[in-house]
Amino acid sequence: MNILKYKSPFGIITVQEKDGAISRIYLPNAEPSGTQPPPAAPPSEKGALGRADLLAAAKIQLTEYFGGKRKTFDLPLNFDGCTDFMKSVYSELMKIPYGETVSYKYIAEKINCPRAYRAVGLANNKNPLPIIIPCHRVIGSDGKLVGYGGGIDLKIKLLEFEKNNK
Repeated sequence: MNILKYKSPFGIITVQEKDGAISRIYLPNAEPSGTQPPPAAPPSEKGALGRADLLAAAKIQLTEYFGGKRKTFDLPLNFDGCTDFMKSVYSELMKIPYGETVSYKYIAEKINCPRAYRAVGLANNKNPLPIIIPCHRVIGSDGKLVGYGGGIDLKIKLLEFEKNNK
């Protein structure tokens, strides 16, 4: 496992790579305990994105996102430990257009589980890849900003940031 510490406009974001894919993103103030600097990455294998190359690509894409130039991410993602339900929620979250919001109920309906909006909220809360999987774009049916692993303040900042760079 390799780690990238990325200085975003909102604080340090930690990106973890595992088995050639991005496996975890920790938002500011949600750092894993005892995070060590990454070990030296092995050289890239032919035809595959090497670990160092993957973290470099993640850094570039985060820089583009926070520069207002990138609207979606194109990185291999590792969903180890996620249920099929969670994966279906995350797949739907990645379809939410940049700078827009939808409700938990909307996501539940899109994955053909119309009464599972609370379960959608729990899946959002366990999202291992915030920002790349834009769970900050999901709000309550009444338009209220409810829940976010990085805190409501960060959710507001991300939504305002995207709205201003749409």
